[in-house]
Amino acid sequence: MDTLKIGDHAPDFAAPRDGGGTISLADHAGRPVVLYFYPKDDTPGCTKEAIGFTEAAADFAALGATVIGVSKDPVKKHDKFVAKYDLGIPLISDEDGNICENYGVWVEKSMYGKTYMGIERATYLIGADGKIAQIWRKVKVPGHVEAVLNALREQS
Repeated sequence: MDTLKIGDHAPDFAAPRDGGGTISLADHAGRPVVLYFYPKDDTPGCTKEAIGFTEAAADFAALGATVIGVSKDPVKKHDKFVAKYDLGIPLISDEDGNICENYGVWVEKSMYGKTYMGIERATYLIGADGKIAQIWRKVKVPGHVEAVLNALREQS
């Protein structure tokens, strides 16, 4: 699949979320969405990022935006992760990998000389019009939540 670019329509999705139910992009039509992809629940970087987005959730909400985290972890694992860190943002489970594929974040990675497939830490700011307004690839966690908030403020 071609890589998504700023201005492209964000691919729709519907996926199960922590706590039950499903979330789709269509549920948030007319409002900005911060869709962030992370490799794995309860790992150091992913935990810091989820806590960062949780701490800033009120700031995002004040700008009319919803933050949604996506990984391939099953819902039960998301439930434990949310409970352990009292997370206040929805986490959706992309166990079949379709959302990751559609957003181009299922990539070859390497660690200690071994290559494997995994989720690239990436964030998409989707405008109220359903188009991609900003993309962050190969995200480094420190300062990232603030960068996304600033980009959202510039859109408003």
